[in-house]
Amino acid sequence: MFKRNIEILLKQWSQRKDRKALVLRGARQVGKTTAVRHFAKNFDMFLYFNLELPEERALFDGAQSFEDLAGSMFLFKNVARSQASVLIFIDEIQCSPKAVGWMRYFHECAPQWHVVAAGSLLESAMDVDLHFPVGRVEYLFLKPATFKEFLGACREDQLLGVLHDKGIPDYAHKRLMKLFMQYTLVGGMPEAVSQYAVTRDIVSVNAVYERLLRAYIDDAAKYASRKSLVIPMQTAIENAFLYAGQRIVFSKFGDTHYGSREMGEALRMIEKAMLATLMYPTTAVGLPMVIDRKKSPRLHVLDTGMLNFFAGVQKEFIQVHDLNAIYRGVVAEHMVGQELAAIHTGIADRTAFWVREKKQSNAQVDYVIQHEGRIIPIEVKSGESGRLRSLHAFMDACSHDMAVRISGAPWRVDQVKTIAGKTYTLMNIPFYAVADIHTYLGCR
Repeated sequence: MFKRNIEILLKQWSQRKDRKALVLRGARQVGKTTAVRHFAKNFDMFLYFNLELPEERALFDGAQSFEDLAGSMFLFKNVARSQASVLIFIDEIQCSPKAVGWMRYFHECAPQWHVVAAGSLLESAMDVDLHFPVGRVEYLFLKPATFKEFLGACREDQLLGVLHDKGIPDYAHKRLMKLFMQYTLVGGMPEAVSQYAVTRDIVSVNAVYERLLRAYIDDAAKYASRKSLVIPMQTAIENAFLYAGQRIVFSKFGDTHYGSREMGEALRMIEKAMLATLMYPTTAVGLPMVIDRKKSPRLHVLDTGMLNFFAGVQKEFIQVHDLNAIYRGVVAEHMVGQELAAIHTGIADRTAFWVREKKQSNAQVDYVIQHEGRIIPIEVKSGESGRLRSLHAFMDACSHDMAVRISGAPWRVDQVKTIAGKTYTLMNIPFYAVADIHTYLGCR
Protein backbone atom coordinates (compact mmCIF):
# COMPACT_ATOMS: atom_id res chain seq x y z
CA MET A 1 0.00 0.00 0.00
CA PHE A 2 1.30 3.46 -0.88
CA LYS A 3 -0.13 6.72 0.39
CA ARG A 4 -2.96 8.25 -1.65
CA ASN A 5 -3.88 11.93 -1.76
CA ILE A 6 -7.51 11.00 -1.07
CA GLU A 7 -6.50 10.46 2.57
CA ILE A 8 -6.01 14.22 2.98
CA LEU A 9 -9.56 14.84 1.76
CA LEU A 10 -10.88 12.03 3.96
CA LYS A 11 -9.20 13.58 6.98
CA GLN A 12 -10.66 17.01 6.18
CA TRP A 13 -14.11 15.42 5.86
CA SER A 14 -13.74 13.54 9.15
CA GLN A 15 -12.83 16.71 11.08
CA ARG A 16 -15.84 18.72 9.95
CA LYS A 17 -18.64 19.00 12.49
CA ASP A 18 -21.27 19.28 9.76
CA ARG A 19 -20.07 16.23 7.82
CA LYS A 20 -22.58 13.84 6.28
CA ALA A 21 -22.23 10.21 5.32
CA LEU A 22 -19.68 9.99 2.51
CA VAL A 23 -19.98 8.10 -0.77
CA LEU A 24 -16.58 7.35 -2.31
CA ARG A 25 -16.93 7.07 -6.08
CA GLY A 26 -14.64 5.87 -8.84
CA ALA A 27 -14.06 3.11 -11.36
CA ARG A 28 -13.34 -0.45 -10.35
CA GLN A 29 -9.86 -1.17 -9.00
CA VAL A 30 -8.78 2.44 -8.44
CA GLY A 31 -8.18 1.65 -4.76
CA LYS A 32 -11.33 2.80 -2.95
CA THR A 33 -11.47 -0.05 -0.45
CA THR A 34 -7.72 -0.01 0.20
CA ALA A 35 -7.72 3.75 0.76
CA VAL A 36 -10.52 3.55 3.34
CA ARG A 37 -8.89 0.63 5.14
CA HIS A 38 -5.67 2.62 5.37
CA PHE A 39 -7.56 5.69 6.58
CA ALA A 40 -9.24 3.54 9.26
CA LYS A 41 -5.98 3.48 11.20
CA ASN A 42 -6.90 6.97 12.45
CA PHE A 43 -9.89 5.61 14.41
CA ASP A 44 -10.32 3.65 17.61
CA MET A 45 -12.89 1.35 16.02
CA PHE A 46 -13.39 0.21 12.41
CA LEU A 47 -16.54 -1.62 11.32
CA TYR A 48 -16.30 -3.05 7.80
CA PHE A 49 -19.32 -4.47 5.96
CA ASN A 50 -19.14 -6.09 2.54
CA LEU A 51 -22.67 -6.23 1.16
CA GLU A 52 -21.72 -8.84 -1.43
CA LEU A 53 -21.82 -11.23 1.54
CA PRO A 54 -25.44 -12.35 2.12
CA GLU A 55 -25.20 -12.37 5.93
CA GLU A 56 -23.89 -8.80 6.03
CA ARG A 57 -26.34 -7.55 3.43
CA ALA A 58 -29.16 -9.05 5.52
CA LEU A 59 -28.33 -6.66 8.38
CA PHE A 60 -29.35 -3.70 6.22
CA ASP A 61 -32.16 -5.37 4.28
CA GLY A 62 -33.85 -6.76 7.40
CA ALA A 63 -33.62 -3.79 9.76
CA GLN A 64 -37.00 -2.29 10.72
CA SER A 65 -35.61 0.91 12.26
CA PHE A 66 -32.32 2.74 12.41
CA GLU A 67 -31.86 1.77 16.06
CA ASP A 68 -32.41 -1.83 15.03
CA LEU A 69 -29.77 -1.47 12.31
CA ALA A 70 -27.25 0.25 14.59
CA GLY A 71 -27.59 -2.42 17.27
CA SER A 72 -27.26 -5.21 14.69
CA MET A 73 -24.07 -3.78 13.20
CA PHE A 74 -22.22 -3.63 16.51
CA LEU A 75 -23.61 -6.99 17.65
CA PHE A 76 -22.61 -8.67 14.37
CA LYS A 77 -19.04 -7.41 14.76
CA ASN A 78 -19.08 -8.42 18.43
CA VAL A 79 -18.09 -4.99 19.71
CA ALA A 80 -19.79 -2.73 22.21
CA ARG A 81 -20.88 0.82 21.47
CA SER A 82 -18.63 3.36 23.18
CA GLN A 83 -17.47 6.95 23.05
CA ALA A 84 -14.50 5.88 20.93
CA SER A 85 -14.06 7.28 17.43
CA VAL A 86 -15.82 4.98 14.98
CA LEU A 87 -15.44 4.56 11.23
CA ILE A 88 -18.12 2.48 9.53
CA PHE A 89 -17.35 1.38 5.97
CA ILE A 90 -20.17 -0.06 3.86
CA ASP A 91 -18.52 -1.63 0.83
CA GLU A 92 -20.32 -2.86 -2.31
CA ILE A 93 -23.37 -0.84 -1.25
CA GLN A 94 -24.89 -1.22 -4.72
CA CYS A 95 -25.89 -4.74 -3.66
CA SER A 96 -28.53 -3.32 -1.30
CA PRO A 97 -30.83 -0.45 -2.33
CA LYS A 98 -32.18 -0.51 1.21
CA ALA A 99 -28.69 0.16 2.59
CA VAL A 100 -28.56 3.23 0.32
CA GLY A 101 -31.78 4.42 1.92
CA TRP A 102 -30.35 4.02 5.42
CA MET A 103 -27.52 6.45 4.57
CA ARG A 104 -29.63 9.50 5.39
CA TYR A 105 -30.23 8.34 8.96
CA PHE A 106 -26.57 8.12 9.90
CA HIS A 107 -26.37 11.89 9.55
CA GLU A 108 -29.65 12.48 11.37
CA CYS A 109 -29.46 9.86 14.14
CA ALA A 110 -25.76 9.12 14.68
CA PRO A 111 -23.71 12.17 13.61
CA GLN A 112 -20.87 11.10 15.94
CA TRP A 113 -20.04 8.15 13.67
CA HIS A 114 -17.99 8.49 10.52
CA VAL A 115 -19.70 6.58 7.69
CA VAL A 116 -18.25 5.85 4.25
CA ALA A 117 -19.84 3.84 1.44
CA ALA A 118 -18.36 2.61 -1.83
CA GLY A 119 -19.03 0.06 -4.55
CA SER A 120 -17.31 -1.47 -7.56
CA LEU A 121 -20.29 -1.01 -9.90
CA LEU A 122 -21.76 1.98 -8.11
CA GLU A 123 -21.60 4.49 -10.96
CA SER A 124 -23.81 2.45 -13.28
CA ALA A 125 -26.18 1.39 -10.50
CA MET A 126 -26.72 5.02 -9.47
CA ASP A 127 -28.05 5.73 -12.93
CA VAL A 128 -30.55 2.89 -12.88
CA ASP A 129 -31.97 1.85 -9.51
CA LEU A 130 -29.89 3.40 -6.72
CA HIS A 131 -30.89 6.83 -5.44
CA PHE A 132 -28.84 8.30 -2.61
CA PRO A 133 -30.83 10.71 -0.42
CA VAL A 134 -30.40 14.21 -1.78
CA GLY A 135 -28.75 16.56 0.70
CA ARG A 136 -28.07 13.75 3.18
CA VAL A 137 -24.79 12.43 1.74
CA GLU A 138 -21.68 13.94 0.18
CA TYR A 139 -19.27 12.60 -2.43
CA LEU A 140 -15.56 12.21 -3.08
CA PHE A 141 -14.04 10.85 -6.28
CA LEU A 142 -10.99 8.59 -6.45
CA LYS A 143 -9.05 8.31 -9.71
CA PRO A 144 -5.88 6.47 -10.73
CA ALA A 145 -2.70 7.40 -8.89
CA THR A 146 -1.05 10.69 -9.83
CA PHE A 147 2.62 11.21 -10.58
CA LYS A 148 3.20 12.45 -7.03
CA GLU A 149 1.60 9.29 -5.67
CA PHE A 150 3.77 7.26 -8.05
CA LEU A 151 6.86 8.99 -6.65
CA GLY A 152 5.70 8.13 -3.14
CA ALA A 153 5.20 4.48 -4.09
CA CYS A 154 8.74 4.42 -5.53
CA ARG A 155 10.05 6.05 -2.31
CA GLU A 156 11.37 9.11 -4.11
CA ASP A 157 10.67 11.34 -1.13
CA GLN A 158 13.51 13.79 -1.83
CA LEU A 159 12.21 14.49 -5.32
CA LEU A 160 8.72 15.00 -3.91
CA GLY A 161 10.21 17.71 -1.71
CA VAL A 162 11.60 19.75 -4.61
CA LEU A 163 8.77 19.15 -7.07
CA HIS A 164 7.00 22.41 -6.17
CA ASP A 165 10.07 24.55 -6.88
CA LYS A 166 10.34 26.32 -10.22
CA GLY A 167 14.11 26.48 -10.08
CA ILE A 168 14.67 22.73 -10.07
CA PRO A 169 18.37 21.81 -10.52
CA ASP A 170 19.34 20.18 -13.79
CA TYR A 171 20.14 16.82 -12.18
CA ALA A 172 16.72 16.76 -10.47
CA HIS A 173 14.96 17.74 -13.70
CA LYS A 174 16.57 14.85 -15.57
CA ARG A 175 15.68 12.42 -12.79
CA LEU A 176 12.08 13.65 -12.65
CA MET A 177 11.69 13.35 -16.41
CA LYS A 178 13.02 9.79 -16.31
CA LEU A 179 10.56 8.91 -13.57
CA PHE A 180 7.71 10.62 -15.41
CA MET A 181 8.52 8.44 -18.43
CA GLN A 182 8.23 5.41 -16.15
CA TYR A 183 4.97 6.73 -14.71
CA THR A 184 3.56 7.30 -18.20
CA LEU A 185 4.52 3.74 -19.13
CA VAL A 186 3.01 2.20 -16.00
CA GLY A 187 0.00 4.48 -15.52
CA GLY A 188 -1.81 4.99 -12.24
CA MET A 189 -3.80 1.84 -11.49
CA PRO A 190 -2.77 1.11 -7.87
CA GLU A 191 -2.04 -2.58 -8.35
CA ALA A 192 0.17 -1.83 -11.37
CA VAL A 193 2.00 0.96 -9.51
CA SER A 194 2.61 -1.26 -6.48
CA GLN A 195 3.88 -4.10 -8.65
CA TYR A 196 6.21 -1.85 -10.62
CA ALA A 197 7.52 -0.10 -7.51
CA VAL A 198 8.77 -3.47 -6.27
CA THR A 199 9.98 -5.11 -9.50
CA ARG A 200 10.77 -2.10 -11.79
CA ASP A 201 9.82 -4.54 -14.55
CA ILE A 202 6.94 -3.60 -16.86
CA VAL A 203 6.64 -7.18 -18.16
CA SER A 204 5.69 -8.35 -14.67
CA VAL A 205 2.93 -5.71 -14.61
CA ASN A 206 1.32 -6.82 -17.87
CA ALA A 207 -0.59 -9.57 -16.09
CA VAL A 208 -2.24 -6.84 -13.98
CA TYR A 209 -3.38 -4.96 -17.10
CA GLU A 210 -4.66 -8.17 -18.68
CA ARG A 211 -6.68 -9.00 -15.58
CA LEU A 212 -8.10 -5.49 -15.26
CA LEU A 213 -9.14 -5.27 -18.91
CA ARG A 214 -10.74 -8.70 -18.82
CA ALA A 215 -12.69 -7.73 -15.68
CA TYR A 216 -13.94 -4.50 -17.29
CA ILE A 217 -15.07 -6.33 -20.42
CA ASP A 218 -16.76 -9.06 -18.41
CA ASP A 219 -18.50 -6.44 -16.28
CA ALA A 220 -20.25 -5.00 -19.34
CA ALA A 221 -23.20 -7.28 -18.57
CA LYS A 222 -23.54 -5.54 -15.19
CA TYR A 223 -23.06 -2.02 -16.55
CA ALA A 224 -25.52 -2.41 -19.43
CA SER A 225 -28.99 -0.96 -18.93
CA ARG A 226 -30.40 -3.74 -21.14
CA LYS A 227 -29.14 -7.02 -22.56
CA SER A 228 -28.92 -5.78 -26.14
CA LEU A 229 -26.23 -3.31 -25.02
CA VAL A 230 -23.82 -5.90 -23.58
CA ILE A 231 -21.96 -6.73 -26.81
CA PRO A 232 -21.81 -3.09 -28.01
CA MET A 233 -20.40 -2.12 -24.61
CA GLN A 234 -17.78 -4.87 -24.72
CA THR A 235 -16.85 -3.72 -28.21
CA ALA A 236 -16.69 -0.11 -27.03
CA ILE A 237 -14.38 -1.00 -24.11
CA GLU A 238 -12.01 -2.99 -26.33
CA ASN A 239 -11.83 -0.26 -28.98
CA ALA A 240 -11.63 2.64 -26.52
CA PHE A 241 -7.98 1.84 -25.78
CA LEU A 242 -7.15 1.79 -29.50
CA TYR A 243 -8.84 5.13 -30.22
CA ALA A 244 -7.84 6.91 -27.00
CA GLY A 245 -6.69 10.48 -27.56
CA GLN A 246 -8.55 10.76 -30.86
CA ARG A 247 -11.73 12.55 -31.84
CA ILE A 248 -14.38 10.00 -32.65
CA VAL A 249 -17.82 9.63 -34.19
CA PHE A 250 -20.28 7.19 -32.69
CA SER A 251 -21.53 5.67 -35.93
CA LYS A 252 -19.52 2.51 -36.72
CA PHE A 253 -17.05 3.32 -33.94
CA GLY A 254 -14.15 0.86 -33.96
CA ASP A 255 -14.96 -0.17 -37.54
CA THR A 256 -18.12 -1.95 -36.37
CA HIS A 257 -21.62 -2.09 -37.83
CA TYR A 258 -23.26 -0.37 -34.86
CA GLY A 259 -25.13 2.85 -35.53
CA SER A 260 -24.73 6.19 -33.83
CA ARG A 261 -27.55 5.71 -31.32
CA GLU A 262 -26.47 2.22 -30.20
CA MET A 263 -22.73 2.91 -29.97
CA GLY A 264 -23.31 6.35 -28.49
CA GLU A 265 -25.33 4.78 -25.68
CA ALA A 266 -22.67 2.11 -25.15
CA LEU A 267 -19.88 4.71 -24.90
CA ARG A 268 -21.92 6.86 -22.53
CA MET A 269 -22.50 3.81 -20.31
CA ILE A 270 -18.78 3.09 -20.00
CA GLU A 271 -18.29 6.80 -19.30
CA LYS A 272 -20.74 6.52 -16.39
CA ALA A 273 -18.68 3.58 -15.15
CA MET A 274 -15.67 5.95 -15.26
CA LEU A 275 -13.77 3.67 -17.64
CA ALA A 276 -13.60 6.44 -20.25
CA THR A 277 -14.37 10.10 -20.79
CA LEU A 278 -15.96 11.74 -23.79
CA MET A 279 -14.24 15.14 -23.76
CA TYR A 280 -16.20 17.65 -25.83
CA PRO A 281 -14.62 20.80 -27.28
CA THR A 282 -15.33 24.44 -26.63
CA THR A 283 -15.10 27.34 -29.04
CA ALA A 284 -15.02 29.90 -26.21
CA VAL A 285 -11.97 32.05 -25.51
CA GLY A 286 -13.57 33.71 -22.47
CA LEU A 287 -15.90 32.70 -19.66
CA PRO A 288 -18.29 31.00 -19.55
CA MET A 289 -16.49 28.02 -21.06
CA VAL A 290 -19.46 26.50 -22.88
CA ILE A 291 -18.99 22.91 -24.06
CA ASP A 292 -20.27 22.16 -27.57
CA ARG A 293 -21.82 18.69 -27.51
CA LYS A 294 -22.81 18.95 -31.17
CA LYS A 295 -19.17 18.55 -32.17
CA SER A 296 -17.31 15.24 -32.10
CA PRO A 297 -15.71 14.41 -28.72
CA ARG A 298 -12.17 13.25 -28.00
CA LEU A 299 -11.98 9.89 -26.26
CA HIS A 300 -9.95 9.48 -23.08
CA VAL A 301 -9.64 6.18 -21.22
CA LEU A 302 -9.30 5.57 -17.50
CA ASP A 303 -5.56 4.99 -17.45
CA THR A 304 -2.61 5.64 -19.78
CA GLY A 305 -0.71 2.54 -18.65
CA MET A 306 -3.60 0.37 -19.79
CA LEU A 307 -3.67 2.32 -23.07
CA ASN A 308 0.03 1.52 -23.63
CA PHE A 309 -0.52 -2.17 -22.95
CA PHE A 310 -3.61 -2.61 -25.08
CA ALA A 311 -2.29 -0.49 -27.99
CA GLY A 312 1.03 -2.35 -27.90
CA VAL A 313 3.27 0.72 -27.57
CA GLN A 314 5.27 -0.28 -24.46
CA LYS A 315 8.41 -1.05 -26.52
CA GLU A 316 8.51 2.52 -27.79
CA PHE A 317 9.37 3.70 -24.27
CA ILE A 318 12.60 1.70 -24.43
CA GLN A 319 13.55 2.87 -27.91
CA VAL A 320 12.98 6.63 -27.51
CA HIS A 321 13.40 9.21 -24.76
CA ASP A 322 10.94 11.85 -25.99
CA LEU A 323 7.36 11.43 -24.81
CA ASN A 324 6.09 13.37 -27.81
CA ALA A 325 7.62 10.76 -30.13
CA ILE A 326 5.71 7.84 -28.61
CA TYR A 327 2.54 6.78 -30.40
CA ARG A 328 2.45 9.99 -32.48
CA GLY A 329 2.38 12.09 -29.31
CA VAL A 330 -0.94 10.59 -28.19
CA VAL A 331 0.52 9.05 -25.02
CA ALA A 332 2.05 12.32 -23.80
CA GLU A 333 -1.16 14.25 -24.46
CA HIS A 334 -3.26 11.55 -22.81
CA MET A 335 -1.14 11.47 -19.66
CA VAL A 336 -1.31 15.25 -19.34
CA GLY A 337 -5.09 14.91 -19.55
CA GLN A 338 -5.01 12.23 -16.83
CA GLU A 339 -3.03 14.53 -14.52
CA LEU A 340 -5.36 17.48 -15.23
CA ALA A 341 -8.41 15.30 -14.53
CA ALA A 342 -6.97 14.38 -11.14
CA ILE A 343 -6.88 18.04 -10.03
CA HIS A 344 -10.07 19.21 -11.77
CA THR A 345 -12.80 17.26 -9.99
CA GLY A 346 -15.44 19.92 -9.40
CA ILE A 347 -18.31 20.68 -11.76
CA ALA A 348 -16.98 24.21 -12.32
CA ASP A 349 -13.39 23.04 -12.89
CA ARG A 350 -13.81 21.86 -16.45
CA THR A 351 -11.08 20.56 -18.67
CA ALA A 352 -11.79 20.63 -22.38
CA PHE A 353 -10.03 21.25 -25.67
CA TRP A 354 -10.52 24.21 -27.97
CA VAL A 355 -11.43 24.18 -31.65
CA ARG A 356 -12.01 26.66 -34.42
CA GLU A 357 -13.60 24.92 -37.35
CA LYS A 358 -13.81 27.12 -40.40
CA LYS A 359 -13.09 26.48 -44.05
CA GLN A 360 -9.33 26.51 -44.63
CA SER A 361 -8.61 27.84 -41.11
CA ASN A 362 -9.14 25.00 -38.66
CA ALA A 363 -7.33 25.14 -35.32
CA GLN A 364 -7.23 22.92 -32.24
CA VAL A 365 -5.59 23.46 -28.85
CA ASP A 366 -4.90 20.32 -26.81
CA TYR A 367 -6.50 21.53 -23.54
CA VAL A 368 -8.07 24.60 -22.01
CA ILE A 369 -8.64 25.16 -18.29
CA GLN A 370 -10.19 27.88 -16.17
CA HIS A 371 -7.84 29.92 -13.99
CA GLU A 372 -8.75 33.11 -12.10
CA GLY A 373 -11.52 34.15 -14.47
CA ARG A 374 -9.66 33.28 -17.66
CA ILE A 375 -9.54 30.36 -20.06
CA ILE A 376 -5.90 29.27 -20.34
CA PRO A 377 -4.85 27.33 -23.47
CA ILE A 378 -2.43 24.40 -23.08
CA GLU A 379 -0.37 22.82 -25.83
CA VAL A 380 1.41 19.50 -25.26
CA LYS A 381 4.32 19.87 -27.66
CA SER A 382 8.08 20.06 -27.88
CA GLY A 383 8.12 22.31 -30.96
CA GLU A 384 9.35 25.88 -31.03
CA SER A 385 6.87 28.73 -30.65
CA GLY A 386 6.76 29.39 -34.38
CA ARG A 387 5.03 26.04 -34.90
CA LEU A 388 2.26 26.67 -32.38
CA ARG A 389 -0.23 27.95 -34.96
CA SER A 390 -3.37 26.84 -33.10
CA LEU A 391 -2.13 28.39 -29.88
CA HIS A 392 -1.47 31.64 -31.74
CA ALA A 393 -5.02 31.53 -33.16
CA PHE A 394 -6.46 31.18 -29.64
CA MET A 395 -4.31 34.00 -28.26
CA ASP A 396 -5.29 36.33 -31.11
CA ALA A 397 -8.95 35.72 -30.25
CA CYS A 398 -8.77 35.95 -26.43
CA SER A 399 -8.45 39.06 -24.25
CA HIS A 400 -5.57 37.97 -21.98
CA ASP A 401 -1.89 37.25 -22.61
CA MET A 402 -1.12 33.90 -20.92
CA ALA A 403 -0.64 30.47 -22.51
CA VAL A 404 1.01 27.22 -21.40
CA ARG A 405 3.17 24.69 -23.18
CA ILE A 406 3.75 21.30 -21.53
CA SER A 407 6.99 19.62 -22.60
CA GLY A 408 10.10 17.83 -21.44
CA ALA A 409 11.99 21.12 -21.04
CA PRO A 410 12.53 22.82 -17.66
CA TRP A 411 10.26 25.61 -16.46
CA ARG A 412 10.73 28.90 -18.24
CA VAL A 413 8.74 31.91 -19.41
CA ASP A 414 9.00 33.31 -22.93
CA GLN A 415 7.52 36.33 -24.64
CA VAL A 416 6.02 35.19 -27.95
CA LYS A 417 4.45 37.07 -30.85
CA THR A 418 1.60 35.69 -32.96
CA ILE A 419 1.45 35.97 -36.72
CA ALA A 420 -1.04 38.81 -36.26
CA GLY A 421 1.45 40.64 -34.02
CA LYS A 422 0.03 40.07 -30.51
CA THR A 423 2.67 39.54 -27.82
CA TYR A 424 1.83 37.07 -25.06
CA THR A 425 3.50 35.11 -22.26
CA LEU A 426 4.19 31.45 -23.01
CA MET A 427 4.97 29.51 -19.85
CA ASN A 428 6.73 26.17 -20.35
CA ILE A 429 5.82 23.70 -17.60
CA PRO A 430 7.60 20.32 -17.52
CA PHE A 431 5.49 17.17 -17.74
CA TYR A 432 6.16 16.24 -14.13
CA ALA A 433 4.69 19.54 -12.84
CA VAL A 434 1.27 19.41 -14.52
CA ALA A 435 -0.44 18.83 -11.17
CA ASP A 436 0.91 22.19 -9.96
CA ILE A 437 -0.18 24.14 -13.03
CA HIS A 438 -2.40 26.53 -11.06
CA THR A 439 0.44 27.27 -8.65
CA TYR A 440 2.76 28.08 -11.55
CA LEU A 441 0.14 30.27 -13.21
CA GLY A 442 -0.46 32.11 -9.95
CA CYS A 443 3.15 33.27 -9.65
CA ARG A 444 4.00 34.11 -13.26
